[in-house]
Amino acid sequence: MSDKKDQFDMSEIAGNLPAAAAALSAEDRAGIVNALKNKLQNLAGQHADILESLTPNVRKRVEVLRELQSQHDDLEAKFLEERAALEAKYQKLYEPLYTKRYEIVNGVAEVEGVTTDIPMDDNAPEEKGVPNFWLTAMKTHEILAEEITERDEGALKYLKDVKWCRIDDPKGFKLEFFFDTNPYFKNTVLTKIYHMIDDDEPILEKAIGTHIEWHPGKCLTQKLLKKKPKKGSKNAKPITKTEKCESFFNFFNPPQIPEEDDDLDEDTAEELQNQMEQDYDVASTIRDKIIPHAVSWFTGEAAEEGFDAVEEEDEGDEDDEDDEDEDEDDEEDEDDDEEEDEDEEDNKMTRKKQSAGAKKSRRPLAGEGQQAERPPECKQQ
Repeated sequence: MSDKKDQFDMSEIAGNLPAAAAALSAEDRAGIVNALKNKLQNLAGQHADILESLTPNVRKRVEVLRELQSQHDDLEAKFLEERAALEAKYQKLYEPLYTKRYEIVNGVAEVEGVTTDIPMDDNAPEEKGVPNFWLTAMKTHEILAEEITERDEGALKYLKDVKWCRIDDPKGFKLEFFFDTNPYFKNTVLTKIYHMIDDDEPILEKAIGTHIEWHPGKCLTQKLLKKKPKKGSKNAKPITKTEKCESFFNFFNPPQIPEEDDDLDEDTAEELQNQMEQDYDVASTIRDKIIPHAVSWFTGEAAEEGFDAVEEEDEGDEDDEDDEDEDEDDEEDEDDDEEEDEDEEDNKMTRKKQSAGAKKSRRPLAGEGQQAERPPECKQQ
C-alpha cells in the first residue's frame, strides 16, 4: 500500500460528522476522529510485515477491505456522537420525573388519595414521604448490600436523593448523594467523580471522593480499639487506637493509583486493580440500576425478577440432565439419582443460607455484575 493511502485526511473525516448531533463540542468531535485515526494508523504499522508478505492480488483485495473498514469507522464515529446527543436529550426528559420522585419520597409533595386522618397512637410521629427509600433500594441490590453494614444504616436513613451526570473535562461522570441534616457528618452532599480514559469502553483513570466531615465519635469508616495495659505497666490507662473498618462510606475514599508504576509489585498491583474494579462496580450499579429504577429496587420487584430468571435456568438444566439420565443403565441411574439428591439437598441448604442472609435486605441471589472477593475484616475499599 502506498504511503499516501496510509495517511488519514483529518478534515475529510471530520467533515463527515453529522451536524445534527450537536451535543459534543468541536474538541470532542475531533477527539473521536483522532482516536479512530490513531487506532487505524497503529494497526497499519503493526501489520506492515503481513501486507508485504502478500501477493500483489491479495494485497490489493486487502487494501479495498481497509477502505471499507475506514468507512465503517467513520460511521462508528457518527454513531458515538449521535448516541451522546440522544442520551443528553433523554437525560433532560428524565429530570422532571426524578424531581417529582424526590418530592414524594421526602414529603415535599403529597400524592392524590392520601388521607390526613389523625393516627390512633397520639405519640406516633407523623409519617411523611417514603421512609428509608434509598437505603432500602440500595440494600436490595446484591452488590450494594455487601457494602452496607448495620452501622451504615443509621446514616443512610438520612439519604434524600441520589443523582448522576456526565462530565466533559475530563471525560467521566459524577455521582451525588444528598443528605438531610444528621448526627453523623456535616456534609449535606457527598460526591464521587470518575475520570475515564475512554468514556465508552470504559477505562478508568482515577476516582475522586468527598472528604467526609464526621461529627466527633461518629466516624463509620474507623473503629476504636481499646487494649488493657500489660501487667506491671506504669501506665494503668487502657491503650486506644483506631482502625479502618468496612463501611459503605469508604466508597468516598477510593483507592489511589501511585504516580510511578515502578513502585508497585505484582501482588500489590493486582490487589489495587481488584479494589478499583469493585469500586467501579458499586458506582455503575448505582448509576445504571438504582437511580433509574429506584422504586423497583425499593419494593423488591427488580430483585425478584433476577431471582426468577436464575431459577428458570436452573430448572432447565435439571430437566436436561434428567433426559440424559434416561439413556443410561439402571445402575448408573441409581448413582445419578443419589448424586442429584445430594446436590438438591446442598442447593436447598445454600438457598436457606442465602435466604437467611437476604431476608432483611431482600437481595437477589444473582446480580447483574461480578464482585471482587471481599477482604477479611477491616479493609479500605
